[in-house]
Amino acid sequence: MKDPAKVRDSSVLQKKRVCAYARVSTDSRRQEDSLENQMETYERLITGNPEYEFIGVYADQGIPGYCENRPQFQRMMEKARAGEIDLIITKSISRFARNTVTVLKFARELKELGVGIFFEEQNINTLSGDGEMMLAVLASFAQEESRSMSENNKWSIRKKFERGEVMITTSRFLGYDKNEYGDLIVNRKAAEIVSLALDLYLMNVGSSRIGELLDYLGVKTVTGTTWESGTINGMLCNEKYKGDFHLQKYYTSENKRNHTKKNNGEEQSYYISENHEPIVSPEVWEKVQEVREQRKRDRNIGQDNTMKFQNRYPLSGMLICPYCGKTLRRRQVYKKKIQWLCSTYIEKGVKECKGIRIDDTELQGLNITEQTVVKEVIQNGKKHYCYTSKADFD
Repeated sequence: MKDPAKVRDSSVLQKKRVCAYARVSTDSRRQEDSLENQMETYERLITGNPEYEFIGVYADQGIPGYCENRPQFQRMMEKARAGEIDLIITKSISRFARNTVTVLKFARELKELGVGIFFEEQNINTLSGDGEMMLAVLASFAQEESRSMSENNKWSIRKKFERGEVMITTSRFLGYDKNEYGDLIVNRKAAEIVSLALDLYLMNVGSSRIGELLDYLGVKTVTGTTWESGTINGMLCNEKYKGDFHLQKYYTSENKRNHTKKNNGEEQSYYISENHEPIVSPEVWEKVQEVREQRKRDRNIGQDNTMKFQNRYPLSGMLICPYCGKTLRRRQVYKKKIQWLCSTYIEKGVKECKGIRIDDTELQGLNITEQTVVKEVIQNGKKHYCYTSKADFD
């Protein structure tokens, strides 16, 4: 005899298990209201159809359709793969996904699972005879329309750059606010932090130590977090602090719409001198850049950043701290002695990791060809080291 709890009512079995998918690409209040309206409409639509069993509405906000890793979209797909959905209703092809490849990829997977997608605006059901052909044609139009809109937006931004119109947010860098006209004005209190950081750097204080000092003083970053060496380095090379503005330092490539890349000449960039009130003099700023470049040369880091840190020495990136799992860095210490130290210990101190250090001479002659955990052991009162493959250690 079958377990009654596992047997669905016959009236329910005849119904299609239906859900809806909705998406808006920004987090604006207007789009949030739009999303809520869509969700309510779909729930009424599905529950009002006697042939449908309402499974739910899956909705993503603030995520573009080019991104496959949409939380609610993926949750819906998992439900479909588990055999819990028969039909998905969505407003249009562009709401489901923004490029042809993605639309067809998921439509075909769902079709193989026996799950249909109904696109309301295009009146297409992917389980119909000509559904996939129509979908492919219309999806390509949706992708081209989106690409055209993107190009129009880029053209508009380029024209503003050419006219010297600055588009900037002050939420990502310290030292400035905006007035009612959108112009940058110095925030005197924050500007003191910027000046202090540049002055300390010229006094031969490293970026990690500057960050530690600011944390000690209770100074927060512009986003309200603690300071990292990367944040300090970004401050040291920011031309806005000398009153200039470099537009289009980064760009988004066509095939990776959610990733920005440093602009090394691939796109037109624009440099505006004396755009706003400086926090430091151009002379101080240029001196900081000279010191930064000299330190790069001293540490054998390529001018164009093509020589990454972990490739400068044969063992760079190969030695692992047993306590935090970070790599060891090669450092010159007292009396020009060379040692390898935990990178977490170097950047954040013993409070984050007690770290490990090993003399470079200890490593001479070792045939280390893969990432290796270096562990310190004491035997008969003497310090020794043991080496374990990271794969085995994990």
